[in-house]
Amino acid sequence: MEIRKTKIEELDKVMAIYAHARQFMAETGNPNQWGNIKPRREWIAADIKNGNSYVCVEKDEIAATFFYSNEPDPTYAQIYDGAWVNDRAYGVVHRIASAGTIKGAGSFCLNWAFAQCGNLKIDTHHDNIVMQNTLKKNGFVYCGIIYLEDGDERMAFQKEA
Repeated sequence: MEIRKTKIEELDKVMAIYAHARQFMAETGNPNQWGNIKPRREWIAADIKNGNSYVCVEKDEIAATFFYSNEPDPTYAQIYDGAWVNDRAYGVVHRIASAGTIKGAGSFCLNWAFAQCGNLKIDTHHDNIVMQNTLKKNGFVYCGIIYLEDGDERMAFQKEA
Protein backbone atom coordinates (compact mmCIF):
# COMPACT_ATOMS: atom_id res chain seq x y z
CA MET A 1 0.00 0.00 0.00
CA GLU A 2 1.05 3.58 -0.54
CA ILE A 3 -0.21 6.96 0.63
CA ARG A 4 -0.50 9.91 -1.73
CA LYS A 5 -2.43 13.14 -2.02
CA THR A 6 -5.97 12.82 -3.37
CA LYS A 7 -6.59 14.06 -6.91
CA ILE A 8 -9.70 16.16 -7.57
CA GLU A 9 -10.86 13.67 -10.21
CA GLU A 10 -11.04 11.07 -7.41
CA LEU A 11 -13.64 13.04 -5.44
CA ASP A 12 -16.52 10.73 -6.45
CA LYS A 13 -14.54 7.63 -5.42
CA VAL A 14 -13.61 9.21 -2.11
CA MET A 15 -17.23 10.21 -1.44
CA ALA A 16 -18.27 6.60 -2.15
CA ILE A 17 -15.80 5.46 0.52
CA TYR A 18 -17.33 7.91 2.98
CA ALA A 19 -20.81 6.57 2.12
CA HIS A 20 -19.57 3.04 2.81
CA ALA A 21 -18.01 4.22 6.09
CA ARG A 22 -21.27 5.89 7.21
CA GLN A 23 -23.14 2.64 6.62
CA PHE A 24 -20.48 0.63 8.47
CA MET A 25 -20.53 3.10 11.37
CA ALA A 26 -24.32 2.87 11.63
CA GLU A 27 -24.16 -0.95 11.56
CA THR A 28 -21.57 -1.00 14.35
CA GLY A 29 -23.43 1.25 16.79
CA ASN A 30 -22.26 4.68 15.64
CA PRO A 31 -25.05 6.19 13.51
CA ASN A 32 -24.68 9.77 14.75
CA GLN A 33 -21.03 10.75 14.25
CA TRP A 34 -21.43 11.41 10.53
CA GLY A 35 -25.17 10.75 10.17
CA ASN A 36 -26.19 10.69 6.51
CA ILE A 37 -24.36 13.83 5.40
CA LYS A 38 -20.86 14.07 6.85
CA PRO A 39 -18.29 14.62 5.69
CA ARG A 40 -19.74 17.05 3.18
CA ARG A 41 -18.56 16.94 -0.43
CA GLU A 42 -17.46 20.58 -0.29
CA TRP A 43 -15.26 19.83 2.76
CA ILE A 44 -13.46 17.05 0.92
CA ALA A 45 -13.09 19.18 -2.22
CA ALA A 46 -11.52 21.90 -0.06
CA ASP A 47 -9.24 19.34 1.63
CA ILE A 48 -8.05 18.20 -1.81
CA LYS A 49 -7.53 21.79 -3.01
CA ASN A 50 -5.59 22.64 0.19
CA GLY A 51 -3.40 19.52 -0.08
CA ASN A 52 -4.71 17.87 3.09
CA SER A 53 -6.68 14.96 1.60
CA TYR A 54 -4.84 11.67 1.21
CA VAL A 55 -5.66 8.24 -0.14
CA CYS A 56 -4.25 4.83 0.64
CA VAL A 57 -3.83 2.97 -2.64
CA GLU A 58 -3.28 -0.72 -3.33
CA LYS A 59 -2.97 -1.91 -6.94
CA ASP A 60 -4.53 1.30 -8.30
CA GLU A 61 -7.56 0.95 -6.00
CA ILE A 62 -8.30 3.43 -3.21
CA ALA A 63 -8.51 1.43 0.02
CA ALA A 64 -8.90 4.36 2.45
CA THR A 65 -8.95 8.13 2.68
CA PHE A 66 -8.20 10.69 5.37
CA PHE A 67 -7.33 14.31 6.19
CA TYR A 68 -3.83 15.01 7.46
CA SER A 69 -2.24 18.30 8.46
CA ASN A 70 0.65 19.41 10.61
CA GLU A 71 -1.08 22.70 11.40
CA PRO A 72 -2.53 23.14 14.91
CA ASP A 73 -6.21 22.26 15.18
CA PRO A 74 -8.15 25.06 16.95
CA THR A 75 -10.52 22.54 18.56
CA TYR A 76 -7.52 20.94 20.29
CA ALA A 77 -6.47 24.15 22.06
CA GLN A 78 -8.70 23.29 25.03
CA ILE A 79 -9.01 19.76 26.45
CA TYR A 80 -11.28 18.76 29.32
CA ASP A 81 -11.21 15.93 31.86
CA GLY A 82 -7.60 15.15 31.01
CA ALA A 83 -4.53 16.53 29.29
CA TRP A 84 -2.56 16.07 26.11
CA VAL A 85 0.51 13.84 26.39
CA ASN A 86 2.75 16.79 25.45
CA ASP A 87 2.56 20.33 24.08
CA ARG A 88 4.96 19.84 21.16
CA ALA A 89 4.06 20.55 17.54
CA TYR A 90 1.81 17.79 16.19
CA GLY A 91 0.06 16.39 13.17
CA VAL A 92 -3.66 15.71 13.07
CA VAL A 93 -5.82 13.14 11.30
CA HIS A 94 -9.52 13.68 10.62
CA ARG A 95 -12.17 11.97 8.51
CA ILE A 96 -10.36 8.66 8.17
CA ALA A 97 -12.46 6.07 6.31
CA SER A 98 -11.83 2.68 4.78
CA ALA A 99 -13.40 1.21 1.68
CA GLY A 100 -13.58 -2.08 3.59
CA THR A 101 -11.64 -3.89 0.87
CA ILE A 102 -8.22 -4.29 2.53
CA LYS A 103 -7.78 -5.29 6.16
CA GLY A 104 -5.48 -2.93 8.00
CA ALA A 105 -5.82 0.03 5.63
CA GLY A 106 -6.89 2.36 8.46
CA SER A 107 -3.90 1.38 10.59
CA PHE A 108 -1.61 1.85 7.59
CA CYS A 109 -2.94 5.42 7.21
CA LEU A 110 -2.45 6.19 10.91
CA ASN A 111 1.09 4.82 10.88
CA TRP A 112 1.93 6.87 7.78
CA ALA A 113 0.60 10.05 9.40
CA PHE A 114 2.54 9.33 12.59
CA ALA A 115 5.73 8.82 10.58
CA GLN A 116 5.29 12.33 9.13
CA CYS A 117 5.36 14.08 12.49
CA GLY A 118 6.19 11.76 15.42
CA ASN A 119 3.43 13.38 17.48
CA LEU A 120 -0.11 12.77 16.29
CA LYS A 121 -3.53 13.80 17.61
CA ILE A 122 -6.94 12.53 16.59
CA ASP A 123 -10.47 12.53 17.98
CA THR A 124 -13.51 10.33 17.62
CA HIS A 125 -17.11 9.97 18.75
CA HIS A 126 -18.01 8.14 21.99
CA ASP A 127 -19.98 5.60 19.96
CA ASN A 128 -17.14 4.87 17.53
CA ILE A 129 -15.83 1.81 19.36
CA VAL A 130 -14.20 0.46 16.19
CA MET A 131 -12.04 3.59 15.84
CA GLN A 132 -11.27 3.70 19.55
CA ASN A 133 -9.99 0.11 19.36
CA THR A 134 -7.98 0.89 16.22
CA LEU A 135 -6.36 3.86 17.93
CA LYS A 136 -5.46 1.87 21.06
CA LYS A 137 -4.10 -1.00 18.93
CA ASN A 138 -1.85 1.52 17.16
CA GLY A 139 -0.38 3.02 20.33
CA PHE A 140 -2.62 6.04 20.86
CA VAL A 141 -3.61 6.97 24.40
CA TYR A 142 -6.86 8.55 25.51
CA CYS A 143 -6.25 12.13 26.67
CA GLY A 144 -9.66 13.69 27.43
CA ILE A 145 -12.57 15.48 25.79
CA ILE A 146 -12.49 18.17 23.11
CA TYR A 147 -15.38 20.06 21.56
CA LEU A 148 -15.81 20.63 17.84
CA GLU A 149 -16.72 24.05 16.47
CA ASP A 150 -20.40 23.02 16.40
CA GLY A 151 -20.22 22.03 20.08
CA ASP A 152 -20.18 18.26 19.54
CA GLU A 153 -18.10 16.38 22.10
CA ARG A 154 -15.28 14.05 21.01
CA MET A 155 -12.81 11.73 22.71
CA ALA A 156 -9.25 12.92 22.08
CA PHE A 157 -6.24 10.64 21.58
CA GLN A 158 -2.53 11.22 21.05
CA LYS A 159 0.53 9.20 20.10
CA GLU A 160 4.10 10.41 20.56
CA ALA A 161 7.45 9.04 19.49
